Formats: sequence, C-alpha cells, structure tokens
Amino acid sequence: MESSSYSPNEYNLLPDHPGVYKYFNAAGELIYVGKAKSLKKRVSSYFNKNTGVNHKTRRMVREIERIEITLVNSEFDALLLENNLIKKSQPKYNILLRDDKTYPYLLVTKEPFPRIFQTRKVIPGRGIYYGPFASVKAMNNVLDLIRSLFTIRTCKLDLSPYKIQEGKYKVCLEFHIGNCQGPCVGLQKESDYLKDLDQAKHILKGNLGLPKAYFKQEMQKFAENLEFEKAQRAKEKLDLLEKYQAKSLVANPNIHNHDVCTLVVDEKYAYVNYMRVKNGALIVSKNVELKKKLDETDEELLLTALIRLQDQFQSDAEEVLVPFEIENPIDGLNLVNPKIGDKKKLIELSLKNARFYKQEKALLQGLNKDKKDRVIRQLQDDLSLPEIPDHIECFDNSNIQGTSPVASMVCFLNGKPAVKEYRHFHIKTVKGANDFASMKEIVGRRYKRLLEEGKNLPKLIVIDGGKGQLSAAVEALQELGIYGKMPIIGIAKRLEEIYFPGDMYPIHIDKKSESLRLLQRIRDEAHRFAITFHRKVRSKNAFGTQLTAIPGIGESTANKLLKHFKSVKKIKEASEEELVEVIGKSRAKELLEWMEKNKGSD
Repeated sequence: MESSSYSPNEYNLLPDHPGVYKYFNAAGELIYVGKAKSLKKRVSSYFNKNTGVNHKTRRMVREIERIEITLVNSEFDALLLENNLIKKSQPKYNILLRDDKTYPYLLVTKEPFPRIFQTRKVIPGRGIYYGPFASVKAMNNVLDLIRSLFTIRTCKLDLSPYKIQEGKYKVCLEFHIGNCQGPCVGLQKESDYLKDLDQAKHILKGNLGLPKAYFKQEMQKFAENLEFEKAQRAKEKLDLLEKYQAKSLVANPNIHNHDVCTLVVDEKYAYVNYMRVKNGALIVSKNVELKKKLDETDEELLLTALIRLQDQFQSDAEEVLVPFEIENPIDGLNLVNPKIGDKKKLIELSLKNARFYKQEKALLQGLNKDKKDRVIRQLQDDLSLPEIPDHIECFDNSNIQGTSPVASMVCFLNGKPAVKEYRHFHIKTVKGANDFASMKEIVGRRYKRLLEEGKNLPKLIVIDGGKGQLSAAVEALQELGIYGKMPIIGIAKRLEEIYFPGDMYPIHIDKKSESLRLLQRIRDEAHRFAITFHRKVRSKNAFGTQLTAIPGIGESTANKLLKHFKSVKKIKEASEEELVEVIGKSRAKELLEWMEKNKGSD
C-alpha cells in the first residue's frame, strides 16, 4: 500500500475512495489517524465545518501541516489499518485504550510429543498460541481440564526418536501417578499422543462438541469390546467435559460463534465490555476504559474498542452483538442489535458488566483520592504543620570521594510524584566532598530562582540527612530571607529520625505509619534521582578524560563532541560522516581508530 501526501489546503484534491488519513504537525509528528469510506468527504469535514466542532478538534486542525493518505479496498480494511497504525504510533489526538497488561497464552509447542504450557511472550515459529486469556484463572481452568482428560507430558526432555532409542531417559513420578504414558522410554506411540493432542486443541479453540463426541465414541467402543474399566474412564471424562461446559454456559448452545460489545459513557471516558461466546459458553470477558479525545460519538468509541479487542483476542466471530443500531454500517463487519431472545440477554449481561466496571473505577478513584488526602493530613498532624503539605520538595547530594558532585530535588504534589518538576544540580561553588556546603548551595539556588520567577514555595522542605545537612539548608533560607515561611525537616536514614531546626532531639513517627512511608518514598526517590544523574555525569567525565588522552584531541574537541552528541553512547554510535562534521576529518579518523582499538574495554 502506497501513501500520498497533501498540504492542508489541498484537501479538495483527495480521492472519493475508502482509506486511512494521517495528520502530521510542523515537527513531522503523527498527531491523528482516521479511517473513511470517502477520504475526500471525511477530511474536508475537518476544514469546512464552522459550527458544532469542539475546541480540541479546532486545536488539532490548527496543528496540521501535512496530510498523508493510504487507499484500501473497503471501509473494513481501513478500520483494520487504522487500528494497526494507532497501536503502533499512539497519536496524541486518537482515543486511548487504557490497558497495559500482558495477557497469558497457552502454547502448543512445535517439537516431537508437543507440550502445552502457559507463556506471556509470543515468539513466532515456536508453536501454536491459543489466547490471549483475559485472566490467569480462566486459562488455568482450561489447562487443568486438558490435563484431567489427556496424558499430555509436562517435562522439557528432547523426545527426538534417536534420543528415545538411545535409552537416555527414565520414567518420572508423572508416569507412576498416571499423568503420562511414558513416551520418553518408548511406551507411547507419537501417533496415539497426537490424537489426544488434537482433541486438546479443539478445547483450546472453545469447540467442546468434538471432544465430547470423541469420548462418547471411545466409551461405546470399549463397552462393545467388554473393556468396562476403560469404558468407565471414558464416561468419567465425558462427564467432566459436560460439567465444564455447563459451568461456562451463559446462553443457548445454538449461539455458536459471537462477539458481544457494549459500553457506558460519561463526559471523559467510555467503559467497554467485550465478550466472546462459543456454543453458548463465555470464553472471554474483558473490560477496558477509553479516554475521549475529540468528542467522539458512542458509535466511534464502540467501533474503536471492538476492532482493537477483536485483534487482541484473535476473534473469528461470525456476528457481533451491539447495544444500539449502527448508523454507518461497515461492509465486512456483521453488527447486529438484537431486540429479543437469548442474544438480547447477552447484551444485557454485557451492559451489566460495563456499568459495574464504571462504578468500580469511580469507587477506586474516590478511594485513591481519600487515601492521598488522608496520608498528607496524617503527615500534617504527625509533624504539627500549619498547612496541609500538598507540595513537598526533597533534596539529596551525590558524590563519591568528591568526584563529580551533583544533587537532586524531587517534588511531590498531593502525595504523588510530579516528575516534570524534578531538578538536577551540578555543584558549582564547592570543591571536594563537602555535603553541608553542597546542600546550602543547591537549596539557595532553588529558592532564589523560585523567588525571582514569582513561583509558589513548597509547604514542606525535606532534607535527606541529619542535623548537619539541615543546618546548611536553613542557612541558605536565612540568607534569602524566607526562613520560617515554610517548614523544613531533615530525615536521617539509619533510624528514620525526623529533625527540626533548633531542636536537640529528633521525633520518631510510628514505623507502620502511612505518613512515614510517604516521607521514606520521597527521600528514596530523591536519592535514586541523584544517583542516576551522578552515574551519568561520572561516565561522561570519564569518557571526556579518555578523549583528551587521544593524540590530536584536546579538551576543546572533547567538549565539542560531548556538547553535540549529548552522551557517550551516541558518540560511540556516530558515523564517520557525523564525526567529521563536528571535529574534522583527521581528528574523526584518530577517534574512530582509538574507539575500534578500545572496543572491548568499555
């Protein structure tokens, strides 16, 4: 499929044909992907409509610098391509499906006497994958059923014919308790093993009818041959299958292969329930949350979720049951809105799940908010603070024997990390390992800048360290004339003691207290952030020193390289042409020769 490009004022030149359109901004970033039955009509609507368009859509249209289209054969193909592009690029104006889980699969391996086991990694060529399963419990139920019905091996032995003939293996406990027939020592033919495996595959596909017919036939055959014990075992397995099917049954068994997709919406989100039903049994039930971006209709939200979930769960459904009539039906997608009967009951069941999911989300958000409020209020009480500490800043130093001294400041708003507000500091005025002087410098620099910019000061300052570091930070605040305007404490690591300026004795918060855990989390985050930065700076400085040791490369050239490429890794990955552009041909040659010679000594 080839793509064509247009400028925004050329939208009238687009073809009246099904396809996918992509909007790019001035920086060349993909900001939106859409599908259309007619590209010309759909794209034109963005630029021609003056009323009924929300502010988010207007903002997106203002950003469009280039339009790229891809023609396809049908609107259904466009829907599939749109889904793949959104999954791959995640443009900022497209609907987001909130679901970051990795789902489990059952893998039937490609080897002699194949095994069946669970995995979360899909590696092509390793075998046949069944799933994904929406829950581990559902997957384990299927696996337990298969292992109860068939003697599928669980060992990892290489059962190639020549390995078995060499007599390298012995039967294990699984053989003695009847869970395996001993293929490792030649007691079971591979052809017999594969017959059982074929029936297990039918169960994995959700087709229980064929395994039931298989065990019924086996039961009758053994009974005719007067092998009553074997006939009884076959009957027990048939009963087990029927019991499993009865538990899974949610609808008429004549509902063979259907998907069900419903949703409930509020101002910002859509809560979707997706179900797969085979032979009346529910084999998948999945809830997802969609965040609205451009005031999408319920139909657009439903189709977006449906296509992504069908792709994720590898659906081959003949028909999809939906909760309302689709105004713009899509050829190739059989969408039905049932009014009565068993199919209508499936819609009601799915809607019940979607509503419960919405309530659950709202409750969870409320609990999380209550917990955050409770923790910071508890911290206010424990430290006797004048205000709720909904804005906390914490400082930490990092140096090893005085080398590459740096520091960090992390910020927590309403008990949560505000990563965009984190800051790194190079220590500028202190020589050697002097934690107290370094702390005074960075605290002074931080709040001098906030005062100059007229920004809000925090409700609590936390210093990672004991009395010495706390006193240094207090000096910085006194010199700025803001000491006393906000509380400041020090937290010492060893005994988790909290120090206040001027107090001889520390206070101790209950070790099980949520407020202490919050302080520990903030302190640990500042330490992590400082250590990470210190390692980066130390690595950069070490490489810079190595560079100046190369003949023909001095400090000025080393600085040029580091300034241009930003990191050691990028210098090492740079091509000869890129290096020549920055430092000239002769120096680039010397650098490349040196890096090649020292490749193994990183």
